[in-house]
Amino acid sequence: MNAPVLTSQATYEAQANFVAELATRLHVYGTTAQRLEAAVEAVAHRLGLDCEIFSNPTGMILSFADPVRGQHNGITRVIRLDPGEQNLARLAATDAIAEDVLAGRLAPADGLAALKALDRPGTRRMQALAAFSFGLSAAAVAALLGAGLAGVVTSGVIGLVIGVMAVLAGGRPRLGEALEAIAAMVATLLAAAVATFIEPLSFKTVIVASLIVLMPGLMLTNAVSELSAQHLVSGTARFAGALMILMKLTFGTVAAMQVVRLLGWVPQEAAAQPLPVVAELAALGVAAFAFAVLFQASRRDYPLVMGSVLLGYALTRLGGEVLGLASENFAGGAFFAGMGVAALSNVYGRWRNRPGALVRVPGIILLVPGSVGFRSLNFVMERDVILGLDTAFALLSALIALVAGLLFGNLLVPSRRNI
Repeated sequence: MNAPVLTSQATYEAQANFVAELATRLHVYGTTAQRLEAAVEAVAHRLGLDCEIFSNPTGMILSFADPVRGQHNGITRVIRLDPGEQNLARLAATDAIAEDVLAGRLAPADGLAALKALDRPGTRRMQALAAFSFGLSAAAVAALLGAGLAGVVTSGVIGLVIGVMAVLAGGRPRLGEALEAIAAMVATLLAAAVATFIEPLSFKTVIVASLIVLMPGLMLTNAVSELSAQHLVSGTARFAGALMILMKLTFGTVAAMQVVRLLGWVPQEAAAQPLPVVAELAALGVAAFAFAVLFQASRRDYPLVMGSVLLGYALTRLGGEVLGLASENFAGGAFFAGMGVAALSNVYGRWRNRPGALVRVPGIILLVPGSVGFRSLNFVMERDVILGLDTAFALLSALIALVAGLLFGNLLVPSRRNI
């Protein structure tokens, strides 16, 4: 008489274990709270589970009602996690495993094993490529910001140094905690040395470009997106985390400038140099490749990710300059690009039955205003409070416009399984 109950209980526990592991993977791979919770609840519902989930940037609580003994006798999981980072290859693999379980091609226990098999340590080659991509992205952004040849080369070298530091910080928790402050100090000191003794630079542009990968622009955007979806705890926590990263970057830069003054260095400033169209396209291509590596996309998705970066940039230019949507008080280019990228990412997700994040995340990366927040705090630290507040309002305007564009894009084309 007890055999069916035991079988049902075993199936229930296997399904709950699979859903908990799926939620953990989505969190680790950088999924926002509202998308994660909606995706997990949808998968649990299709498996016949009654699941409630609460997610925040540093953990999750999942509660599964027991189908045999009742709602108040189920399984509750409290999972402590570090804030996730984008890993598009593993996100796509996780989504494919979930599809196989939902379609019955994999049992929940086999799906759990397949998810755990995704944990493979990074090879030396992958780490070297990631560090090199820091330099590539820094050089490309410096070119797009008009830093000139000397600024591009300097930014690329400094970015490579910071990339090596970031890779080393992966296995050194204490270095990881102070990485942003140390990186900002190193970037500022090296840029100041070049501008003083070798060649005049567009000094602040080089610093911003060198630190661009560490800027929490995507984190700020995700935080505002969560707040707009009424995930107030997660959005507030993520916003606070982004603000702390900006503070560490700002402190490192300001501290390094004090050292520069003590040493008596006088960095020579160079004027910004607009790029010709061919050079701008080349810089965009380099930036797109670098972000494909940094987002840890699979090789087969490199063309898709790179095309999405170019798409976001093109839509921004189209909305802001061609259609004339931009104004002093409204970041129309960011709104138009966010709406277009969100809609097209959902079209891709439905068409290919794959995560729309493969298009959405790289598509908005050049739109997120992390560097604006960095400049704002720098102005405040330098006692120019009025300019700092003005820049902060520009940051908020850009964030609101971008997130509104993403929301409108999701209205135009509903997302597939929220990821």
